[in-house]
Amino acid sequence: MSTHFNSHSHMGITVNPDGTVIREVQFPKIESNPDPITGNLTVSKDVILNPKHKTYVRVFRPVKLPSNDNTVARLPIMIYFHGGGFVLYSAADALAHNNCAQMASDIPAIIVSVDYRLAPEHKLPACYEDAVDAILWVRDQALDPEGEPWLKSFGDFTRCYLSGRGNGANAVFHAMSRALDLDLGPLKIAGLIYNQALFGGIQRTKSEIKLAADHLLPLPVLDALWDLALPRGADRDHRFSNPMIDGPHKSKIGSLPRSLVIGFNGDPLIDRQQEFLQMLALAGVQVEAQFDDAGFHGVDIVDQRRALALIKIVKDFII
Repeated sequence: MSTHFNSHSHMGITVNPDGTVIREVQFPKIESNPDPITGNLTVSKDVILNPKHKTYVRVFRPVKLPSNDNTVARLPIMIYFHGGGFVLYSAADALAHNNCAQMASDIPAIIVSVDYRLAPEHKLPACYEDAVDAILWVRDQALDPEGEPWLKSFGDFTRCYLSGRGNGANAVFHAMSRALDLDLGPLKIAGLIYNQALFGGIQRTKSEIKLAADHLLPLPVLDALWDLALPRGADRDHRFSNPMIDGPHKSKIGSLPRSLVIGFNGDPLIDRQQEFLQMLALAGVQVEAQFDDAGFHGVDIVDQRRALALIKIVKDFII
């Protein structure tokens, strides 16, 4: 790694003196559209989540709804958290939108994609708080006779899943840990999906050292992301980054729902993902693992075939 390497430039951001950032790269965005369009397999709509925090959810459903004996079948509900290291992207970005639309069509499922607050303007646990808001919002739709029609008419509130990619998978763990203390009825979280989860720690792992110059997540960028996201004064062994450390959060792990952990051996984070998997299993969580020798962090972004294969893995876990 060159001594002139600039982590912030690599991410396309400039850090202001007040600690906020300028996100210089404008990613293509897609507007939601609740009305079917010829050729589109899904429809979507945006619903305000928390006006104070300016958060919202983008809800997707398939246009063609499966039926049993001429009755529309109830679809699983997936609450989804996009990636971006807690710092980048939104639910409206083409990458997140298209991925959620594909999942809604292929699984099929109702997808609730969360547009949460970003760091460093909103450091952790802001993302986790928004994630819990989304879980409670879905619960409230079940309780409200005038709740969101797509969820009320087509969703199965007893088959709700939390899913995330990268830092979104990190959010799955911490949001579910918080939700264990809440009354979610009649909502039931039936499973958790961790895709290429972002975890960290002070002590370097073998995969981090081996892949320190990774094209997407070189080690200085990983460090910079945690510096931007973690609470002021916290280091990478804070539980938000490193849930494997001892602490009161460990007592909740055994109560987590069945889980699916996905990773690739070319990912600098693979050792942490495997350690996380082991932690879940040792705590008694029913866990499935899908680790691929080929591939790297974000391979599903650049490889459509791999992206579709991951959706098939998720579908098999849900079904």
